[in-house]
Amino acid sequence: MTKPQVLIISYYWPPSGGAGVQRWVKFVKYLRDFGWEPVVYVPENPEYPSLDESFVKDLPDGLEVIKRPIWEPYNIYRTLTGKGNQPINAGFISENTKQGWKDKLSIRLRGNLLIPDPRCFWIRPSVQFLTEYIRKNPVQAVVTTGPPHSMHRIGYGVKKRFPDLPWLVDFRDPWTNIDFYSELGLTRFSDAIHHRMERQVVQSADAVVVVSGGMMKEFKLLNPKKLVMIPNGFDTADVQKTDTQPDKQFTISHIGTMNAARNPQVIWQAIRELCDENIFFNNDVKIQLIGKVDFSVLESIKAHQLEDKAEKTEYLPHADAIRRQQSSQVLLLIINNTPNAKGILTGKFFEYIASGRPVLGVGPSDGDAAQVLKETGAGKMIDYEDVESAKNVLREWYALYQEKRLKIEASDVEKYSRRSLTGRLAELLNELKRKDK
Repeated sequence: MTKPQVLIISYYWPPSGGAGVQRWVKFVKYLRDFGWEPVVYVPENPEYPSLDESFVKDLPDGLEVIKRPIWEPYNIYRTLTGKGNQPINAGFISENTKQGWKDKLSIRLRGNLLIPDPRCFWIRPSVQFLTEYIRKNPVQAVVTTGPPHSMHRIGYGVKKRFPDLPWLVDFRDPWTNIDFYSELGLTRFSDAIHHRMERQVVQSADAVVVVSGGMMKEFKLLNPKKLVMIPNGFDTADVQKTDTQPDKQFTISHIGTMNAARNPQVIWQAIRELCDENIFFNNDVKIQLIGKVDFSVLESIKAHQLEDKAEKTEYLPHADAIRRQQSSQVLLLIINNTPNAKGILTGKFFEYIASGRPVLGVGPSDGDAAQVLKETGAGKMIDYEDVESAKNVLREWYALYQEKRLKIEASDVEKYSRRSLTGRLAELLNELKRKDK
């Protein structure tokens, strides 16, 4: 019997690196195990901030991937800001300098002219192409994943042409409640357009999937037909224990993007004070920043006189990043210090808790990430300004490090495995398919 097909519309896809690509690469990897055949629609010539060929190995044999050209206005942005051929970072990361007036102007123009995002020019041609494709190659469900939310606008256009075709919308991050939304410099008119588009997508979809409890509360206010939480997770095949040994130094590592909203001043202050109080800690501690880091973070480290303790590494392939997680003494998890902080569950978080290394979180003590840390016993969450608590945790873990006993075995983590989560996704697709009959 032929498996039902699900058409997945995504911007991020191998060879893209970063967090945006992993969720659906892993779903696609396991969907066949649960009776669904994925078909993937992605841009042919996208602007990816980082590349990682290693995700190609996760793609199942014979997978149909449809690629179509996309036009993005980034060359105009580069000309305006004088950035040459530099890759465009997501989330307004400025790695080398503070944002100048040209950067701020370009962000304001982007927010008000390119709605919902710079991929908006791909919406109409994609709807036209996919309308013809689905007529000739019927599928049993459509999925869109964003950001970028232009993918959802493509899904909205397809849904209007095929109203009986089940459409599942996957929000990896919020839309109008995303952490940098206030930085777009939106006029009241543009803000209203964003909110109208968001409501159209949420209310037209047959199901909306979000990644955290906080996002469940946010999107419930928009009255979706069905709202489901399927968090991010870890792939057992990626994080299986190896013979990786813990670092000899007391390494405190952050793996991933660290933008201005993730600058953990409380940690830098705690480390500075512990260095001043304990000569052994001062000699052993090492800060590892692996991935893109905003200029403001580096300036903050310098202000705390910790630059000699810090080591910055550019983007690592996923397998290398996993090994670095497993070798680090402490893993640093930063929840964006923004109004939506309680509902943030980053993708790498679940790989952190599967690593066997203690996780030191900075964020709301009553947020979703704090709850997962507590239920799994994978680490501790510190409030943004609680320097004393940060010092106490680091002091305790440093003592265990000195005794070579610093290790954590997280519990009840299997429910966050990518395969288990794909099973939940398949159940939802089956439900939507049955309703369609």
